[in-house]
Amino acid sequence: MNGPNDPVSAAYEARAAEYIEVCGTIDRTASVDRDNILGWAQDLSGPILDVGCGPGQWTELLHTQGFDISGIDPVPGFLTDARRRYPGVRFSEGKATALPVSDGALGGVLSWFSLIHTDPGLLSLPLAEFARTLGPGAGLALGYFDGPHGVPFDHAVTTAFTWSADELSALVSDAGFQVVSIQSRAEPGSRPVGTLFATKRGGADAC
Repeated sequence: MNGPNDPVSAAYEARAAEYIEVCGTIDRTASVDRDNILGWAQDLSGPILDVGCGPGQWTELLHTQGFDISGIDPVPGFLTDARRRYPGVRFSEGKATALPVSDGALGGVLSWFSLIHTDPGLLSLPLAEFARTLGPGAGLALGYFDGPHGVPFDHAVTTAFTWSADELSALVSDAGFQVVSIQSRAEPGSRPVGTLFATKRGGADAC
């Protein structure tokens, strides 16, 4: 999602209350995802930014575990709800391609299904922005829909795309990351999903 006036953000704003009711609490997420993200965060050093945080359930989960995390999203309705429910967490309005963060300031970026509506031909733009904001060795966690790369499908809110593990890994690598792991799973009656973890290249051991 890009900004409050783009079509994807507008589609989410129009259905924000419905989305929050169906998907807006951490108990609606898969336990394996919660375990994976909490495990990923344990290895980070520095602040974490939840990009495309939606109504803030993942931001709050990590905040309650003691992590220095804030959320950013382009949908005002999500941010209003997140600030009301989680007053101790920092939330701001913004887009994935222009993060209000200094170069190398972050220890981690969580982008949990927040780029699924990005045209695969434009994925390099937010990935480059993530790389800009992360310091050497910092972590990136991506959630996505697994499948043939760049194939659109009718998401409940607006058109989304599936990504292939190989193509996504290549894009992430080209953006300046070392892919640590990528995994997918499919549950009965659900579209296959994937998780990618990577670290920002750089530092004394870079080559």
